[in-house]
Amino acid sequence: MLLALSMELALKAWYVFDYDKTRKRWYHDLDRIFDSLTEGSRQKLDTAFKATVAPLHPSFFCIDYGIRDVLFQHRDAFVRWRYLHERGEPMMFERSVFEATLEMVIVEFEKRYRTEQIGVPALSRRL
Repeated sequence: MLLALSMELALKAWYVFDYDKTRKRWYHDLDRIFDSLTEGSRQKLDTAFKATVAPLHPSFFCIDYGIRDVLFQHRDAFVRWRYLHERGEPMMFERSVFEATLEMVIVEFEKRYRTEQIGVPALSRRL
């Protein structure tokens, strides 16, 4: 559940960087959040997925295996897993591929901004 929430937050942060604003109403559907990103961002994430995640976690069910396939498969994982104790249905979650995809999204997101160490002034010594 926390992996799904982390992916949701990462994609929403990506959206804010794309449009320099947030949405008034969000949803928990990972596929829809991904679709709301700019075309350039979707392509960048899909290209990075195919280069880094897909070779290590291949899918034999998809012809053009991309990030959208993983997000679609787990699109409502946060909502469904949050109330798992109330459901009688089996749940499928490919943790290794999802975790690798989340790590890739975070690595790509970190390329979008710059961090700098700010020097903290020394405190004066007063007795």
